Amino acid sequence: MKHLIVLLVLCISSFCLGQERNNIIQQRIEFISEQLETESIDLTNLLEQFNYYFDNPIDLNKATRDELIDLSLLTDIQISDLIVHRKLHGKLISIYELQSLKFWDLETIYLVLPFVSLDENLDGLHLSLKEAFREGKFDLFLRFQPTIESKSGYADVPDSLLQQSSKYYYGNAQKYYSRFRFSYKTNISIGITAEKDAGEAFFRGAQKNGFDFYSAHAFYKGGKYLKSVALGDYQIQLGQGLNLWSSYAFGKSSDILTMKRNAVALKPYTSVDESRFFRGTAIHLAYKGFGLLLFASQKRIDASGIQDSIQDDLEFVSSINLSGLHRTHAEIAKKDALKEFVSGASLQFQNDLFKVGFHTVYLNYDQPLQLNLRPYNQYYFQGNSLLSLSSDYNFVYKNLNVFGEVSGSFNQYHNGLAMLHGALLAVDTRLSLGLLYRDYDEKYQTMYNAGFSEGSRTQNENGLYAGFKLKISKSWSVNAYTDVFEFPWLKYGVDAPSRGHEFLIQPIYKPNKKFEVYGRFREQLKQKNQSPSNGVITGVENILQRNFRINISNKINKVLTLKSRLEWVRIVRESRDKEQGLLLTQDIAYKPKSLPFRFTLRYALFDTDSYDTRIYSYENNALYVFSVPAYYFEGSRCYLLARYSFNRAIDLWVKYGFFLYNDRSVIGSGAEEIQGDRKSDLTIQLRISL
Repeated sequence: MKHLIVLLVLCISSFCLGQERNNIIQQRIEFISEQLETESIDLTNLLEQFNYYFDNPIDLNKATRDELIDLSLLTDIQISDLIVHRKLHGKLISIYELQSLKFWDLETIYLVLPFVSLDENLDGLHLSLKEAFREGKFDLFLRFQPTIESKSGYADVPDSLLQQSSKYYYGNAQKYYSRFRFSYKTNISIGITAEKDAGEAFFRGAQKNGFDFYSAHAFYKGGKYLKSVALGDYQIQLGQGLNLWSSYAFGKSSDILTMKRNAVALKPYTSVDESRFFRGTAIHLAYKGFGLLLFASQKRIDASGIQDSIQDDLEFVSSINLSGLHRTHAEIAKKDALKEFVSGASLQFQNDLFKVGFHTVYLNYDQPLQLNLRPYNQYYFQGNSLLSLSSDYNFVYKNLNVFGEVSGSFNQYHNGLAMLHGALLAVDTRLSLGLLYRDYDEKYQTMYNAGFSEGSRTQNENGLYAGFKLKISKSWSVNAYTDVFEFPWLKYGVDAPSRGHEFLIQPIYKPNKKFEVYGRFREQLKQKNQSPSNGVITGVENILQRNFRINISNKINKVLTLKSRLEWVRIVRESRDKEQGLLLTQDIAYKPKSLPFRFTLRYALFDTDSYDTRIYSYENNALYVFSVPAYYFEGSRCYLLARYSFNRAIDLWVKYGFFLYNDRSVIGSGAEEIQGDRKSDLTIQLRISL
């Protein structure tokens, strides 16, 4: 612990990494990882938007409302402010004219500047298809991620043991990724993606076709009448995510903007999450203010099957597996066990002030899902089919944005209702307020959703969220929110109705574009079963978690930047001793303008009492590689990321990092067990862009 204090003193005197394209969503990715309690998350589709608009800034004089929403950095109030300004005063003459917009403060302008322009070039949509292919871009990604330390799951054992035990992997310890894509702006995209996870076989066994996962798409975004069409793999986003939202969505964060979903109805799928996508065809049509989206998808998904004692055919499935891993005998047995069919339609109407949508989605499995019922899961989806109907609305008038969605689900076992209503109010450029209420019935069921919630499901939850964003002065601002929620029915690990709250406040000091310091206090109170239980009646107890963070940021010059962060967490619960954890990170980035390479280095020290007091921290990595590891127990971590650019056509990323534990001689368990105190990771990625 004394080493942490010494390093803290050194770090406080240092400065921090300036904001880049990836850093804009860094904090939001950390929030998602904390809420989902996962280290592996693929936000390729979201990051592609930022990278595209960074390389091809959006023209503010021509941008449509949908394009501005797709940027994901502006509120509906700010978007309407710009559109009204263009109607009243004509085109923007200078980017500095944005300062005259009522609800665009300097922070917003600085935030969007890297992604916008006032371009007077002809709209690329008027090019012929032949010209579009000539003007388009070809990208090839090749990625290699080996497992450095030996894990017990890769032991050389007889085939008979492989077929009986789930402790050993069929494949090698390497992870492969390949993606080829042609794109023309955001209008045309054709690509194929392939991935093999570590432990999965390659060109043998259950993966005789090479990679374990393949994804392909052809996508066209048109103009007046044909808005977009997709063949192959794609994603759908509707309303506020209660009925259908096939990708990840940001939830609570220090920015109240994330409380609202801004749906992009149809987009190509380019990620490697093996479950949250659709496979088939979709078309989005438009006429004047009306839009019609039609889609149909059929794909096989992983599930645990149970066979009838008389018939050889699969009788029903007991669970659906979303991990996408097929390494062991048990995981391979679940592969593609269930056929899923999803179809739907969405009708929308939109004008300058109001948008309303009506959506219907039908889901069917070729075999019934029959759960091993427990008290907490008796309202989960069961059976073959599910019908869900919903309607969403969005109203913008001057400085007020009111939005919401109401959705109902219907199947042979249960019918449920879910609703969400929210409002954003921009009092002026200094103060923005947000309020959101949600009520999700315990009987409400949809399989692809991402409604604003505290839990991992858009189900069995009521809550009220309120937040604000206040600009105190030129240099000082503060963001804060509070969320009070309850779960009317039982949850996994909670054998009674429960409730809780969350509170966050984040003061920020930013005297200029280069230097920033922020502090964060976050308190979460939830209820879980007492541990240990008396074996007769399991009581529910409060678990109080408090997180404190200090982050210091500055760009020292055009070449060198530094970043320092201190984070402390404390957990208090009645049945256990108090636990705490501490994480200290120091980042150094060297990015010379005149040379074709750049480096990012991190050194971190951490000390936590248990896995429960783990702390997630975003790490830089190769493009479209997301790394948000959990730091827990006691030790240190170091990583070095290097990028070398050959002309403008080839980029090479190499990242090597390792955890070194002070209190462990064995890391992990089961097939992932490592004998020793060191756990390393290596990523090598090559991009060829023409």
